[in-house]
Amino acid sequence: MSAFYREKVLSVRHWTDTLFSFTATRDSGFRFQNGQFAMIGLEVEGRPLLRAYSMASANHEEELEFFSIKVADGPLTSKLQKIKEGDTILVGRKATGTLIADNLIPGERLLLLSTGTGLAPFASLIKDPDVYDRFETIVLVHGCRQVSELAYGEELVARLRDDELFGPLLAEKLLYYPTVTREPFRNRGRITDLITSGQLFDDIGQPPLDIATDRIMMCGSPGMLVELREMFEARSFLEGSGSEAGHFVIEKAFVER
Repeated sequence: MSAFYREKVLSVRHWTDTLFSFTATRDSGFRFQNGQFAMIGLEVEGRPLLRAYSMASANHEEELEFFSIKVADGPLTSKLQKIKEGDTILVGRKATGTLIADNLIPGERLLLLSTGTGLAPFASLIKDPDVYDRFETIVLVHGCRQVSELAYGEELVARLRDDELFGPLLAEKLLYYPTVTREPFRNRGRITDLITSGQLFDDIGQPPLDIATDRIMMCGSPGMLVELREMFEARSFLEGSGSEAGHFVIEKAFVER
């Protein structure tokens, strides 16, 4: 167990019957870049039960925050969804992940494309002043099935817009675009379709996709990631990594169980 920090749960909030978030203490030795993930979980019968979770908190915040799905028979999430204030979670000592700005070729507009709890790393990134220095415009897209599943992201953005430091940055640079697929809402449709048709850019009053200026980060369901990768590669966008920067990066560590 020496590979983990033992952190105390500070708060738990259930957003829907399938989504919850929680905060926990943060060891002063735990370092990460905004957009990265760590292995977190619980000690079960003396053994660690872990999954990869992106930090939804920023690296300058004193507490850790995570945004999780609930799966009734999920090995970890079936137990994790029952945590309460004062419980102990395990947090791996090493953070990693591809969703960091250094893995992208410099550009002008950053598209953050997420579905479900894939929003988590972008919750961290939009609280990073460095990202606002690097890009002229940041477009945060969050796709869900139901309107109720957008609540975490909507509250996050609203809170940042009221923040003394981030409010002016968001007003100038952040465009937030929530969309749903199964209910009436002001924005409707799957992210791939909204980009392909150009509807996304029309709705936010921005020019269409352009390899010269656009850089992309993606996190969400495996199906979405496959479709988006194929779409961007067909337009000659190159995938970036820690060894070579590209036009887009994908986070493959995504909790579904």
